[in-house]
Amino acid sequence: MKIPYGRQFIDNRDILNVASALKKNLITQGPLIEKFEKQICKIVKSKYAIALSSCSAGLHIALGALKKNRKKKEIITSPISFVSTANAIIHNKYKPIFLDIKKDTLNLNVTYLDNYLKKNKKVSAIVPVHLGGCPLDSKELYLLAKKKNIPVIEDAAHSFGAQYEDGNMVGSCKYSDITVFSFHPVKTITTGEGGVITTNSKKIYDKLFKLRSHGIEKNSKLWKNKKLGFTNGKINQWYYEMQDLGFNYRITDIQCALGLSQLKKLKKIINKRVKIARIYDKNFNKLKNIYLPQLKNRSKSSNHLYVLNLDFEEIGLSRNDFMKILMKKGIITQVHYIPIHLHPFFKNKFLKKVNLTNAMNYYNQAISIPIFYKLSNAKQRKIINIIKKLIKK
Repeated sequence: MKIPYGRQFIDNRDILNVASALKKNLITQGPLIEKFEKQICKIVKSKYAIALSSCSAGLHIALGALKKNRKKKEIITSPISFVSTANAIIHNKYKPIFLDIKKDTLNLNVTYLDNYLKKNKKVSAIVPVHLGGCPLDSKELYLLAKKKNIPVIEDAAHSFGAQYEDGNMVGSCKYSDITVFSFHPVKTITTGEGGVITTNSKKIYDKLFKLRSHGIEKNSKLWKNKKLGFTNGKINQWYYEMQDLGFNYRITDIQCALGLSQLKKLKKIINKRVKIARIYDKNFNKLKNIYLPQLKNRSKSSNHLYVLNLDFEEIGLSRNDFMKILMKKGIITQVHYIPIHLHPFFKNKFLKKVNLTNAMNYYNQAISIPIFYKLSNAKQRKIINIIKKLIKK
């Protein structure tokens, strides 16, 4: 059986929890969703949470919840992310601006951001990405953004369970207005597909709550059409009203049942990922033709990815051949990510000329190797030995 680069950890408790949810009267729009959201808030120390169908959906409505200023049409993000980060920007009729990353964290370079903001006055928001679960310099970025009155939405798809340098949890929104997480199967915990948004703003929460479900408001205190909503001063039980153009981005109770069970294993999963990453570090750190980004951030990271930067030219193999050899040996690897601006859709329409040297250098040498909770010592040793042999050829 091949070793994947990532895999969910499902045990009997998870299965029993989901089976129990299936036996309940409500399997969607029921009580388990709010229960899951409250647990999220408790863990990350945020005031509010909105569970929904995916992180991509979360990014979409998170940007939609911002107050629009159509004179400011640019939103800054990283070129090293999945395309959904930039897609959310475009869906909200903004223009993505890709700024370069730091070599050692693979996250948005705050110095470059500062320089860009000094010269450009059209920035409406900043969407930093915590690549691979490694938190960026969030405090520095947030203070810079606040000086310019620019909201910050963290794309923390990889980072559930991660901590900032000062020990605060990613998702606490101490250094952002909104944070968005993913619960895709390869992430720290999973709900099958799914995600969650956290915020400390009641105003933003209320907006997100409506956008998640068709823009519909069911709270009678917030209804705008009192004539339709009430009869002789009493609430019409059937009534609801659409106040915004929203979406069906709801999550189910079945998914939240799995999520609630998964949350109980969060610390155990994070600790195992840290352990695996440190074993890789010990074996690869001082080898020739290899560079380990994010090396200094292991203890605070969720370690969603373990990325090697390899000098393929010196090794004497193309990246494609390197990955094919590993595949034949039963080891599945991946590249995270193709820089967004290289995709034809973005290259032809949205690319603004900025220096992306670090992003391109990283991409040309990047390869993600297996890291997940159930990765055994024997399989990790196999991965290490094969990669060492290939590098030393």
